Amino acid sequence: MEHIAREHVDVLIVGAGVSGIGAAYYLQREQAGKSYAILEARGDTGGTWDLFRYPGVRSDSDLHTYGYEFKPWRDDDAIATGGKILAYLRETIAENRIDTHIRFHHRVLSAAWSSSDARWVVEIERTDTAERVQISTDWIFCAGGYYRYDEGFTPHFEGRDRFAGQIVHPQHWPEDLDYTGKKVVIIGSGATAVTLLPAMADKAGHVTMLQRSPTYLLPVPSQDVVANTAKKLLGDTLGYAVARRKNIFRQRAVYRLCQRYPGAVRFVLRYLNARRLPADYPVDVHFNPTYQPWDQRLCTVPDDDLFRAISAGRASVVTDRIASFTETGIRLESGRELDADIIVTATGFNLQAFGGMALTVDGVPVQLSETVAYKGMMLSGVPNFMFAFGYTNSSWTLKIDLVCEYLCRLLAHMDACGYRTVRAEIDDPTMATKPLLDFGAGYVQRAAAGLPRQGAAEPWSMSMDYRKDVELIRNRPVVDANLRFGVAAPVSAPETPSELPEAIGA
Repeated sequence: MEHIAREHVDVLIVGAGVSGIGAAYYLQREQAGKSYAILEARGDTGGTWDLFRYPGVRSDSDLHTYGYEFKPWRDDDAIATGGKILAYLRETIAENRIDTHIRFHHRVLSAAWSSSDARWVVEIERTDTAERVQISTDWIFCAGGYYRYDEGFTPHFEGRDRFAGQIVHPQHWPEDLDYTGKKVVIIGSGATAVTLLPAMADKAGHVTMLQRSPTYLLPVPSQDVVANTAKKLLGDTLGYAVARRKNIFRQRAVYRLCQRYPGAVRFVLRYLNARRLPADYPVDVHFNPTYQPWDQRLCTVPDDDLFRAISAGRASVVTDRIASFTETGIRLESGRELDADIIVTATGFNLQAFGGMALTVDGVPVQLSETVAYKGMMLSGVPNFMFAFGYTNSSWTLKIDLVCEYLCRLLAHMDACGYRTVRAEIDDPTMATKPLLDFGAGYVQRAAAGLPRQGAAEPWSMSMDYRKDVELIRNRPVVDANLRFGVAAPVSAPETPSELPEAIGA
């Protein structure tokens, strides 16, 4: 198929979700002279928060840290619904006129780097017309999240075709699904299942959460009294800054406690769960995971909604394994049968690096598993390419703010020195590496072999510590011995990275 005439932008952002919107804001603020475009494969902005439409969809992080550093979260709810988060993101877009830079229905297929031209040529499919277009760019900022939007993960269930009712995956929730008075079985125990159970219990006849193994549940209030008080006393901007700092400290403290004293944290979580359930409830059967706290992400339960639904008899939890689906429900390995009109497979998603785009450098395909992540945002040996990957143990956006700031500082430094290209290179070819994510979640384990690697020490480690990243990414110079800069035309510039001049306070 013929290509439409190619255009060029300085920076190409892939994805119009939380990370892409943040990148656009920082580019406009810090690099106003550079042109950019955002490519979005879907038909609207918001990424995850536009995609997921299942009942009760909400954040599992507080919005004072999940929100952008530059834009206060003004709503009273700290644990917010998907609709409120989507409104916040779209307000950010409108306030900064980012919408004029977004190309909808543009799915990136591949990107090819040419060292002789010092630019990328990006191959794009128009998902609304099936046309192929190309855009050339000096930089790619991949902000496409980390899982496949077109399909969720569903394991094989024996006898699935026999079930006479409806089977639904949360990632593809039907708008017209009526579960009023119905018997619903939710397969899964993660954040999606924990959200769905209380949200559906208000209308359904009964909701059962069927889990193979338990997950740690952390009861939290949906409103942050300290944050809302600070907002009233100090105003939106200063109050938000105070709440954000307080919650960053709290997230870090909880994670460190889990890592240092897992037995004590397990005891406390069990106690908090038991307090919210009937006296004779089998807590150790349904809320006692086999792994340690924060080996996988903690699931929040705002305002005790899940526990209240169970206590009221509108919902229940079953811990067992599935033998097969039947015509009327699910038969378990214990021999018990669960009747169901609707089965919801909240069984997770498929992780996909960089939206599935194929990368080549001077005609050589990039094998992601052979690259190592530099500061958790660049790939070894891949020029002028940056990606956004947030934290798994605290709010995603905390990392995104830092990465976007760094991109702008790096661009400013390159402009000041007359550089056109930069790539991260490993000096020690014998450096030991390990999987990019040290995380026990199933979606990570299924995809680990196809992801980049990380090293054992900075700047090649994939930090999940915000305070360390503030020092590494925000406070240190953008230049270090691991970065190789290229000059497109002869300029007077020192060759040793440590001697290079810094720009805008780097």
